[in-house]
Amino acid sequence: MYERTALIHYHEIGLKGRNRSTFISRLRDNLDFAVRGLTDAKVERISSRLLVPLTDHARSGDVLRACAAVPGVVHVTECIIVERDLDEITRAAETVMREELERRGKRAPATFAVAARRSSTNFAVSSAEMERTVGAHLCAAFGIPVRLVGPELTVWIEVVNGEAYVSAHRLSGPGGLPVGSSGKVVALMSAGIDSPVAIARIARRGAVVLGVHFSGAPQTSDASTSDVLDMAGVLAPLGGLARVYTIPFGDLQREIMLACPPDLRVLLYRRLMLRIAEAIARAEDAKAVVTGESLGQVASQTLDNIAAVDAAATMPVLRPLIGTDKQDIIGEARALGTYEISVRPHPDCCTLFMPRNPETHATIAEVAAAEEALDMPRMVADALAGARFRDFPCSSYRPKRGAPGVPYEG
Repeated sequence: MYERTALIHYHEIGLKGRNRSTFISRLRDNLDFAVRGLTDAKVERISSRLLVPLTDHARSGDVLRACAAVPGVVHVTECIIVERDLDEITRAAETVMREELERRGKRAPATFAVAARRSSTNFAVSSAEMERTVGAHLCAAFGIPVRLVGPELTVWIEVVNGEAYVSAHRLSGPGGLPVGSSGKVVALMSAGIDSPVAIARIARRGAVVLGVHFSGAPQTSDASTSDVLDMAGVLAPLGGLARVYTIPFGDLQREIMLACPPDLRVLLYRRLMLRIAEAIARAEDAKAVVTGESLGQVASQTLDNIAAVDAAATMPVLRPLIGTDKQDIIGEARALGTYEISVRPHPDCCTLFMPRNPETHATIAEVAAAEEALDMPRMVADALAGARFRDFPCSSYRPKRGAPGVPYEG
């Protein structure tokens, strides 16, 4: 019976120089949190890699999938651990290839390759020699031809420290940086397609994300909130979305509608949202606000209108999707698993009291002048007074005392 492990590779962290150990420790903590309840084993560190011993074969797949969802992870391989002996490595390679062929069933590959790597040269057999010897054995054993470029199946061999790790089953991870290494941000979170993708992107850059959803309630139903919380549940395995605030925004929109020019309403809605998000950010010690905007996608997202909205900001506004095509955003949403939730019919505060002809090229001066009719400090306070929140599993988040809102029950 072979000893097995999940071998975890990272990339960008390895470029961090003197700060590398801090990032690796953060990733290790996040992985420990991700596999909690799936295994009693702890994440270990070996030579620019991390590993999770697979002590329960029945849960191995769950452990691999949990690790592969964690930002900072490039890929995870299910490995057999053997001694640094070419015969042992060859036998292990035959085992993992047979298991992978059984896993694929009717989708059996037409070609394969062996990719070997040594972390040091104190193992007498070179990488090229391992590839030739093991490849020849597997070709004879299974009758599948070798293809060095673009094979349908790869057997990986990694000789690390005093052992060899052999695998044919690998899951890709999101890459990037471990959550918690880049501080906290507050993200505007609608029930649409874009904002979950923006949140996933910023989580992959190491940020802890606190979502803020603006519901059309009480002017509309609160169905969008249920959809947003469902999306949050899909995003939760990334480990970056820590909390979602819901703000009843309908009455505040109505107040703006009655007091301000119709063509500027949407921009005034956005400026108020930004101020509310910043108030939450200050209470949570977050350092930036994130939106799902893409340049020119709708009227409020022209350069002039973005500038008019950002003039109300006192902290950085990050837009991870600013140069991304809509079809690419949809593709990412499908991959995340949020797209089907986003296209459910629901009332949207963004279309509530929508003017027929919204301004596409507003100036900062005219928006600021229109805003003088509003008591912004009082409106922000009203919004925070009605805030509710739900927390999601995140090892890098500790709730702040004095943060606004009351928790949802259940």
